[in-house]
Amino acid sequence: MSLTKVNLKKTIKKQYFFKLKANIDAFSSLIGIQLLALLFSIGGVGSAGMGGSNISVNIEYYSADLVIGFTLIWAFVTAITITTKPYRNHDFTFVTNRLSSSLSNILFLLTASIVGGITAILAGNLLKVLAFIFLDERIYGVHSGLQELVMGIGVTIFYVFLVSSIGYFIGTLVQVSKLFIILISVLLFGTLFLEASIQKEPFLVNVFTFYTMESTLSLFIIKVIVTVAVFFSVAISILNRMEVRR
Repeated sequence: MSLTKVNLKKTIKKQYFFKLKANIDAFSSLIGIQLLALLFSIGGVGSAGMGGSNISVNIEYYSADLVIGFTLIWAFVTAITITTKPYRNHDFTFVTNRLSSSLSNILFLLTASIVGGITAILAGNLLKVLAFIFLDERIYGVHSGLQELVMGIGVTIFYVFLVSSIGYFIGTLVQVSKLFIILISVLLFGTLFLEASIQKEPFLVNVFTFYTMESTLSLFIIKVIVTVAVFFSVAISILNRMEVRR
């Protein structure tokens, strides 16, 4: 193994642990936003009702959906935040380059995704416990074992990491030029309005379906890994060119 590779690994390792300590507030905000999601979910994330012959039945659904949604937003914002100049200036603490900085950022986002995915699913289970304790209602649940729990955590981690890669890519574009904020907004909302006017199924809905409706776990994992690799690779390439220009 060459000295360059060894030094690169050591640098990435040092930057990674430094960023874990420097961005500890990100994990504090994760706890706060998940607690907020729990508060909003305490009344249930969905409901259904039926009645007849003087009998009325109201069903409230409790799940981790809202907590996961809030976690995805947190991951997106966190990924954008670490691409900003104040956070990039932290790298000057080390003898480094854009490659090692980006790779340590990716490791940090992966760690954040793992923490976010685990806590989101566990928060969903906590929600059911709270509903059972504090709500004077009969609680029914679908039996799920350890395998389902692990699978749920794993899939959530992949979703959080996917959203993180999108946020990192967008954050990188914005660092190139603030005009990308306008361009991305125009492209996003312009596409929605255009497709709505011609009564066509929105492109974003198709993208959402492409990832969320995949029934084969292995194909889902491949889709996410390929997408994440593309977003991070393009972001690294852009950041490397920015370094060369400067």
